[in-house]
Amino acid sequence: MNNFEQSLKKYADLAVGVGINIQKNQTLVVNSPIECAEFARAISEAAYKRGAKNVIMRWNDEKSALIKYLNAPEEAFNEFSKFEADELADLAKNDAAFLTIYAQDPEILKPVDPTRIATANKVRSIALKEFREYTMSSTVSWNIVSVPTEAWAKKVFPNTSSQEAMDKLWDAIFKIVRVDKEDPVEAWNEHLETIKKSKSFLNEKKFKKLHYKSAITDLVIELPEKHLWAGGGEFNGKKNFFVANMPTEEVYTLPLKTGVNGKVSSTKPLNYGGNLIDNFTLTFKDGKVVDFTAEQGYDTLKELLDTDEGARYLGEVALVPYDSPISNSNIVFFNTLFDENASCHLAFGNAYPTCLVDGSEMSQEEFINAGANTSLTHVDFMIGSSDLDIIGITENDEEFYVFKNGNWAF
Repeated sequence: MNNFEQSLKKYADLAVGVGINIQKNQTLVVNSPIECAEFARAISEAAYKRGAKNVIMRWNDEKSALIKYLNAPEEAFNEFSKFEADELADLAKNDAAFLTIYAQDPEILKPVDPTRIATANKVRSIALKEFREYTMSSTVSWNIVSVPTEAWAKKVFPNTSSQEAMDKLWDAIFKIVRVDKEDPVEAWNEHLETIKKSKSFLNEKKFKKLHYKSAITDLVIELPEKHLWAGGGEFNGKKNFFVANMPTEEVYTLPLKTGVNGKVSSTKPLNYGGNLIDNFTLTFKDGKVVDFTAEQGYDTLKELLDTDEGARYLGEVALVPYDSPISNSNIVFFNTLFDENASCHLAFGNAYPTCLVDGSEMSQEEFINAGANTSLTHVDFMIGSSDLDIIGITENDEEFYVFKNGNWAF
């Protein structure tokens, strides 16, 4: 077995063992692009070796999706398979775990009318609402990882051959997810402890608001009274620990829906639905986006914000130090899983119930009354920079630097 095959197997085992933390006789559902079949098979083998009862493969093909978007009639985007929605909800009810391999050509859907994509995304979100509640509340274990595809690698490393681009992206990913370490599991345990310390500090302070200031951002975000900071890993409904994102550098919570005011500017491109949105600004008043601009992808951003009423409000506030492994790689990945873990970020749309005390046990009405946003969508966008300061303000109006010049200040 060569070094690459060894690293691939270590990565698959890490995703299944630490990310999902698969339990004996549990079912694992793997969502994978067809280009990532080799890694998906390694995931399957690792899961069975750790005692999984069944591994269900769900393949997707973005080139077929492009053909449909360009050629299908309008009515095709107004329907979603009830069988598929019911199947996923049923699997979640029966404690399946869900692993997604996220590897997308960042601009494959550039020729497509953004309205078609927005319609399809909205219809899909409505159909999968019951299933999403299982993952958003962490009732089930779930995990997202990435491996290179040729189109993605060429976007990240455009001035190289396809093979060199693939090799460079594999190398970057293996380092970022700590597969290059002698003991990746121990390296992850140490990393999760570091995140836990930051999370504990924020939960102890119980800030009522955060003030973001940089050369291009001036934004105040209020936090609900019973907010909780999360990050690293968490426990599912059966008290099994899992790590939802690999990599992960963030500590995150939810904002008060109506408590966001000011202007924020993006610092990295956002890959949304096969299109890039770049160099955009958002102006908030009482929580709502009331104005926005974008140098690239304006129409795509507009469709995203018009998904539903909640899409113009925030559902997540996440802190990531500028001096972090992904940021220090100086690579723009055009992949939110990586780019969001290189930068402080916010998210349009739905909030995580796990970020409120007893949030997972709340009805939707109780969740909303506690100050949380609800939406069919949840999309992260990056705002961190080397000059970003974040000042935390307590109930007693005491002020503490949480971030200074892009990094933790404590």
